[in-house]
Amino acid sequence: MANVLDMILSRVLISRQVACVILFISLTHTQNTVVFQPSHLTATGPTVTALLLGHTSDISLHVRSVSPSNTTGHIGSPSCRSDLTEWVLTTEQVGKTAVRIQLRLGKNLRLCGGNETDTDCCPKPLCVLETLQVSACVGGTPQASLLIQAKIHALLVPANAGSDNKTVIPNQVYQPLGSCPCDLTFRACDVRCCCDKDCSIEELKLFVSHCLPGPFGGQASPAPGYQCSAQSPENFPDWFPFLCVNSPPENNPYLGLFYQGNKITSKPGPSFQSPVLSAPLPVTAYIQGSPIFRLNEKYFTIPQKVLGQCVNSAPVAFLKNFKVKCVTVLRSCPTGFPFQTRPTDLSITVKNGQGGDVVVDVIDEVAIDMSQFTSSTDATSDEGLVCGNVTLSLDYKFYWKGNGITSITVTRIVGAITLHTSVALTTRYSAVFLNGELMGEPNSGNPGYQVGRPVIAGTLDTLDNNTGSVQRTSINVWKPVSDGLCSTAEMKPVLFGENSTSGCLLAVSLQNLTQCDLLREAVASLQAALITATYVAKSGNPDPPTITDWVNISYVTLNSSTTMEDTTSSCHGVPSHQHIHVWSLITGKVEGIPQRDIRVLQISYSLSHWALDCGGGDVSPCIDPLETKLFPITSSVTFTDVPINTGPPETRFQVNFTEYDCNRNDVCWPELAFPITKYYTGEPYSQSLAKGLILVFFFITASVLGTPWRQIRQAWT
Repeated sequence: MANVLDMILSRVLISRQVACVILFISLTHTQNTVVFQPSHLTATGPTVTALLLGHTSDISLHVRSVSPSNTTGHIGSPSCRSDLTEWVLTTEQVGKTAVRIQLRLGKNLRLCGGNETDTDCCPKPLCVLETLQVSACVGGTPQASLLIQAKIHALLVPANAGSDNKTVIPNQVYQPLGSCPCDLTFRACDVRCCCDKDCSIEELKLFVSHCLPGPFGGQASPAPGYQCSAQSPENFPDWFPFLCVNSPPENNPYLGLFYQGNKITSKPGPSFQSPVLSAPLPVTAYIQGSPIFRLNEKYFTIPQKVLGQCVNSAPVAFLKNFKVKCVTVLRSCPTGFPFQTRPTDLSITVKNGQGGDVVVDVIDEVAIDMSQFTSSTDATSDEGLVCGNVTLSLDYKFYWKGNGITSITVTRIVGAITLHTSVALTTRYSAVFLNGELMGEPNSGNPGYQVGRPVIAGTLDTLDNNTGSVQRTSINVWKPVSDGLCSTAEMKPVLFGENSTSGCLLAVSLQNLTQCDLLREAVASLQAALITATYVAKSGNPDPPTITDWVNISYVTLNSSTTMEDTTSSCHGVPSHQHIHVWSLITGKVEGIPQRDIRVLQISYSLSHWALDCGGGDVSPCIDPLETKLFPITSSVTFTDVPINTGPPETRFQVNFTEYDCNRNDVCWPELAFPITKYYTGEPYSQSLAKGLILVFFFITASVLGTPWRQIRQAWT
């Protein structure tokens, strides 16, 4: 029995020794593995940088120039042999297992001149075109390789780049925009700027046929046609010397802001009636869009987003609602505004716009569910630093009436977050203006729509005392954020006159494709959530109780004549694209601005065929029923102007006869007496009338004393 136990123990010891040897060999092999990150690079500049990761203590680097085989097209295996190249290799240890590798081109990228003998330059515009291979070797054996495709063009720098001559700036008063406005780069040739003196003859040949036109390209503009100096003896009308303008050449629209000319202010002329002056508004009254002031004449500020970035102190505009989210990564407990606030800091005095003031009323709430404010698992961990009384949300409500504010309330939500290493904190800020208990909703025009303002939609509200008024809402399209998935995507309102296309991605698995009816219903519900309205406003300032100010939203029925059967891994007829088509019509003008009304808003859907594609070697979505693949769901909007019927078409005489048409003729005879009309505001009306009568007197005198009247008098006598 003892011998059997000894044999068993000896076998166990031998198996343990063999396992340890195998484990040691595998660990040694793993530690000696190195890899370039990235393994392929494309170089367009003189410097290339990459990382070598792994056990790099005994690694030697070798650089050589390679080229693909003429027969196979492949590049040969890595080699531990170095070639003589124009590249200089340097290394820098950035960690225990990481080395930064940098290749720098040891050649001047300046373009060679025509008769230049210096070889340190580029003879052609495409200076470098080669493939480099960097090999990491251990004891003469390649362990990893890096391929670099270098395609570098020559730099357009002048030959006298090292000159110390000072730039002479001409007098901008008498030399409009300088002699060469397109010369933007100091001591370098600007492409397409043919007046740039830094460009050599060889460089000008590259873009001589594509020079920048006009004054910006250094081409002096000709004298205007109304200048007396612009007349030509070959072709000019008889009246030109009488009506042309004598103006100095410096007085032209290209002088810019450096011109310090004298300004002549017109003297007020006699008036035969006293102007009717309206009662002035108080200086403290608010209008839509004006900033709200505190009692100390400073702006009343709330954290907002400006140009896509969160700003802690941004002025609040009267009757401008907003709602923003700001994400901040915290690595320690916050101490300043707006994360740490006190009720006394928020309870400030604000001017009400009617000569008085109001005090902000603070309402405190404690957040229980922190999941909507924190997106890191460290915030819910039991271990770590606890940050208490962190301000998570500030929701302001402004109650207004007329041009003033009646009261202000702010709801402050505070909570405690647990900080282990870092946490992404999402804070919310909003401002809502309420007229009584109703939110002040801005219009999109008065009366017609303005381009860039939201399209106003609505739903019929029959529960409000059976009045049948329309409750305002909006028409939306997709607004993808972060990962672009539909589960995290937001919505943005459709802006009048701006065509757009947007979408999100929906994760679909093989199991979803076996239930096509449920999949089509899910996609249709996502698209229907964008538009919940049944009416769209005709104009930019609709009246909710007036049903004639609204138009029904029409839907295009889907054509079911081309239905196809579904398979086990594909679904047909998925409404993946929603298109909004808006027809608008110009109904008139207000102060010269066209007023557009919406006539028809039509919504249609495009059906798609969704199927899993298992090509390219990735067959996991077709095997695993829970493996998902992303399919696009899109929405678009198009605006179309309905042409206005202006009556019968013009005759051939009306089309060709343009002598008295001021829009199609340089000479406008109907405006010959424009200086003596009330529309001319260049000088007082009395002076322009007197000058006009003097010109008429001279014209009559010249006509009476002229040759035709002299002949008539001679014949009469």
